[in-house]
Amino acid sequence: MITPEEVAALTREEIPERSHSLKTEDLPLLINLLHEKNDDLRFHSFELLLNRSKTDPDVYSYWDEFPNKLTSSNAFVRSIGVMMIAANARWDKEGKLDLIFDDFLSRVDDEKPMTQRQTIQSLCNVVPYKQHLIPKIVEKLLSIDLSTRKDTQQKIQLMDILSVFAVTRRFLKDEKVEAYIVSAMTGGLLDRKAKNTVDGWLNA
Repeated sequence: MITPEEVAALTREEIPERSHSLKTEDLPLLINLLHEKNDDLRFHSFELLLNRSKTDPDVYSYWDEFPNKLTSSNAFVRSIGVMMIAANARWDKEGKLDLIFDDFLSRVDDEKPMTQRQTIQSLCNVVPYKQHLIPKIVEKLLSIDLSTRKDTQQKIQLMDILSVFAVTRRFLKDEKVEAYIVSAMTGGLLDRKAKNTVDGWLNA
């Protein structure tokens, strides 16, 4: 079984491979370590669970641990909640995400730009498995007023939004989304390199 000492000693490069060799009985320890104040333990446990969630459904058994994190006073904990929920959307056959989706989406307006971005980005992991939520996702992203965000955040958050729309439009075409994309691509916020990146997403 994995130990806290091994978790703390892992390098970021080792985490993906180690996540595949985890045993189901390792998961309770890793879930508990998400509450650790020690950054190495907490972050490495999170990374192990996140990578595990991409390939195995066993982390989904601990789903109920994650929604409460969305309202934590700690921004990193809120981000953990967002990303773990999104990573396990693919295994959510019980519709648990639907029940807390408004709370999940509210993190788009989090007080911390980091959590705002991670929430928007995480929607790319939700859309393919929860296509019925696309209208709600689109409505929320279209409501974001980038002019109210920090100057340093406006371009990168616009890119985040466009990355999500590049996924949603594969499943559902929306005239408002298409108009938003045109406006973004013809506006002055994105430079040529950014526009080329968006073109790649849209034509993937």
